Amino acid sequence: MKRVAILISGGGSNMLKLVESMTGDHPARPVLVASNDPGAGGLARAAALGIETAAVDHRPFNGDRAAFEAALGDRIEAAQPDILALAGFMRILTPAFTARWAGRMLNIHPSLLPKYRGLHTHARAIEAGDTQAGCSVHEVTAELDDGPILGQARVPILPGDTPDSLAARVLAQEHKLYPAVLRRFASGDRTAITLP
Repeated sequence: MKRVAILISGGGSNMLKLVESMTGDHPARPVLVASNDPGAGGLARAAALGIETAAVDHRPFNGDRAAFEAALGDRIEAAQPDILALAGFMRILTPAFTARWAGRMLNIHPSLLPKYRGLHTHARAIEAGDTQAGCSVHEVTAELDDGPILGQARVPILPGDTPDSLAARVLAQEHKLYPAVLRRFASGDRTAITLP
């Protein structure tokens, strides 16, 4: 049984979907939900489900990412996870941290990578005149929103879409895609999947 630590920065809706999926014959179980924000709503939601939580506030580190990651890494290592799943974790990780978890760390990003790495993905897709948007799950590497793609889901961009309306439809797909990819990844299958 694989042990999964999930990193969040906010409400944790993707974290909840991952946790809900890890039951029955699923090859993994959640062992930790950690955040860089002690006030992240997802921490209370995870604790209510009986999952160990940890918060390492990035702000007192005053931009010293290595020191922040060392403190966060200690909390993660204490839970002895096999897989690290980033689920709305809004900190850019250093190459040293990503190397430590190479081949064992996943992230979900709200665009059809390699398009629109970084922020404001929905506005950028609309402004570009794209007809489709979506989300991607990928292995984390030192490059931002890069790494082998393990799954994608697409949604149409509709006339009159705003970044918020598009984001809501993409999020619904994220909630399906991430659990599906995690299940396969935890079983040792890195074959990319595509949801319609």
